[in-house]
Amino acid sequence: MEQYNVTGMSCAACSARVEKAVSAVPGVTSCSVSLLTNSMGVEGTATPAEIIAAVEDAGYGASQKGAAAAAKPDTDALADHETPILKRRLIWSLGFLIVLMYISMGHAMWHWPLPMWIHDHPVSIALTELLLTTIIMVINQKFFISGFKSLLHGAPNMDTLVALGSGVSYAWSVYVLYTMLAMESEDVMMAVHGLYFESAAMILALITVGKMLEARSKGKTTDALKSLMQLSPQTANVERDGKELTIPVEQVQKGDIFLVRPGESVPVDGVIRSGSSSLNEAALTGESIPVDKSEGDAVSAATVNGQGFLRCEATRVGEDTTLAQIIKMVSDAAATKAPIARIADKVSGVFVPVVIGIAVIVTAVWLLLGHDLAYALERGISVLVISCPCALGLATPVAIMVGSGLGAKNGILFKTAVSLEETGRAQIVVLDKTGTITSGEPRVTDVLPAEGVAEGTLLRCAAALETPSEHPLSKAILNHVTEPAETVTDFRALPGNGLTARLNGETLLGGSLSFLSSRVTVSSAMRERAERLAAGGKTPLLFARGDQLLGVIAVADTLKSDSPQAIAELKNMGVRTVMLTGDNLRTAEAIGREAGVDHVIAGVLPDGKERVIRALKEYGKTVMVGDGINDAPALTRADVGIAIGAGTDVAIDAADVVLMQSRLTDVSAAVRLSRATLTNIHENLFWAFFYNVLCIPLAAGVYTSLLGWSLNPMIGAAAMSLSSFCVVTNALRLNLFKLHDAKKDRRRAAVEIPESLFNSFIQEEATMQKTMKIQGMMCEHCEARVKKTLEKLEGVTEAVVSHEAGTAVVTLSQPVEDSVLKEAVEAQDYPVLGIE
Repeated sequence: MEQYNVTGMSCAACSARVEKAVSAVPGVTSCSVSLLTNSMGVEGTATPAEIIAAVEDAGYGASQKGAAAAAKPDTDALADHETPILKRRLIWSLGFLIVLMYISMGHAMWHWPLPMWIHDHPVSIALTELLLTTIIMVINQKFFISGFKSLLHGAPNMDTLVALGSGVSYAWSVYVLYTMLAMESEDVMMAVHGLYFESAAMILALITVGKMLEARSKGKTTDALKSLMQLSPQTANVERDGKELTIPVEQVQKGDIFLVRPGESVPVDGVIRSGSSSLNEAALTGESIPVDKSEGDAVSAATVNGQGFLRCEATRVGEDTTLAQIIKMVSDAAATKAPIARIADKVSGVFVPVVIGIAVIVTAVWLLLGHDLAYALERGISVLVISCPCALGLATPVAIMVGSGLGAKNGILFKTAVSLEETGRAQIVVLDKTGTITSGEPRVTDVLPAEGVAEGTLLRCAAALETPSEHPLSKAILNHVTEPAETVTDFRALPGNGLTARLNGETLLGGSLSFLSSRVTVSSAMRERAERLAAGGKTPLLFARGDQLLGVIAVADTLKSDSPQAIAELKNMGVRTVMLTGDNLRTAEAIGREAGVDHVIAGVLPDGKERVIRALKEYGKTVMVGDGINDAPALTRADVGIAIGAGTDVAIDAADVVLMQSRLTDVSAAVRLSRATLTNIHENLFWAFFYNVLCIPLAAGVYTSLLGWSLNPMIGAAAMSLSSFCVVTNALRLNLFKLHDAKKDRRRAAVEIPESLFNSFIQEEATMQKTMKIQGMMCEHCEARVKKTLEKLEGVTEAVVSHEAGTAVVTLSQPVEDSVLKEAVEAQDYPVLGIE
């Protein structure tokens, strides 16, 4: 998406005009204009020159943002430059307005004294009012320049309404002034009351008040983005040619060695090469508890070094740093539009012309009803100045900006406004198991020594055997054992079965129940305990020394501490929870029961996950939460993809929402924040529509004959000024929202999903793995030969072969006939006894 700055926009009608003009450019596939940030995002093949020309032809200015600026906007670009200008205009306007109101109302109504040279001279009073009003109009000339310029371009905006309302009042008063010159003295005194100079000036002053309040409130909505930008360090201490240099952070290059002392901020993303410390990562994750870091650990820009001296290598610099990417996501979310904004955009695009038409009709109707021109004009002017397209245009973007900013502060990054809106509409949340519901790192859960064997002996022998292995389960055992492991010899890994080695002249064995049962005697009690562990979703590893069984060590990928709470919160919101995993069904069901999910689908390959998401989308809005490369297709297919921040770059790129803290409770928090933002948008839109529907008839005088209500143009201008301010202020209330407070969650009706759907996937995926009984394999060479033969077949993704068990477990990406598998293996002279 190419980003542009747009100048000259004053209301929602302006942004709608720019969007329409750019969308009409050949090659533009999508265009989104943000009135809040005066920015525009464009996708397609059109050149920047064509896009800028289209904006200028529409009567506005545009310039392309650089790549670095798009990734990391300049803080000054979001600074509130508008409020100081409006404040100066308002102060000067009020100074002259007070004098004008003293003369026009103070003297006329309460007979306040005036200088003798105008005290009893109505024409002199009128000329003084003309002069003061003209000065105020010059001070606020921007309304007239913008308003009439947009009118000439055929796209009238809010400034057009203000300019017409004030201009008509001024023109009518000038007309009355000229008629006064030809009147008799007694008529002149009465004619003074027909002047509307104070209305023309008051409209401009009141609208300027509203604009200033609106600008200040809009400035606060970008506070989150500005605070993120200010976190980025300006300099870095690097080592070059054996010397330490302090350079601007923009000059740091990938591969540079940079130094971080206690209390300093990390300048760019990198990896610790020496040193250890605890870093405060609250700026990126919202987590206030410092994280311990040591050699080999990654560090991110804008995190603060608490203690210890760190020497790091730069891995990502400039716009590639984590902080720059976060800023880009928040900025992009503000620059895009939520689907709910389309209704307001359509109304805003025709709002001003319709209001001008209504004002003309109202004036004509009152004239036809027999009222004088002054009264009819007053009604028409009231319609012009009370109508507020800005309230409609700001209703959605201000809430989106505040919501995405609040999420960023808490480590929840919404990439677009669409994802912020859609997350709250989630009806089904599908969760990957490993790394999402579970920690992703196997841990030892149970140590069960055999009768007569000390626990220390079992652990010591297990550690010695597992040390040469690179299997994840081996690492779990080694992390559990604190003492240094002894050195073994003749180590061999037996794929699909286990490990074997020699220690002090004795053979050590470790592996599955079936493997150990074929080598040593396993008592029925120990076998029952191992099977019970397996039924609970754990992996039992049996160990033996010589012909003696030493015991069982159970390893499992344990639940994250917050997983049951997160799933319970989602269910309490009326969201169906589904665990989707490539693991075996028995383990998956055990984890699913412990986590509390509604449904479990296991044994699913990556393309199978995508098919599951596609099927679930038929029953409701579906969110996919994952962290691995194999989750990317499902993340893309889902209505909303949520990536765990500690996951792979591929998963993060494919997702719509990124959870920086890798906490599952942030999934329910994201849904909660999205729903709160949607509610806020609905409130804003209701107020914007309600205000205009109620106030335009009031200004037109519809209620005059019914209820006796009428509206002075000055009161209308004040109401218009406050309407946009109310919308922006309501959006700012989101900053007080507590993302992780589940007490006020409202339960919605959960969608009904037939159980047959889940059963069909279980049966389908079960057929995608087949176990072949093979005779004649004598050694590892036989295993390798059979494995190579099977994996050459189309549709076979993996074959785990064991000559000792006489089996080959074949994983398929598509259905493969048993006869094809059998013929391939028997062609290598190994008889196939059966396929399950």
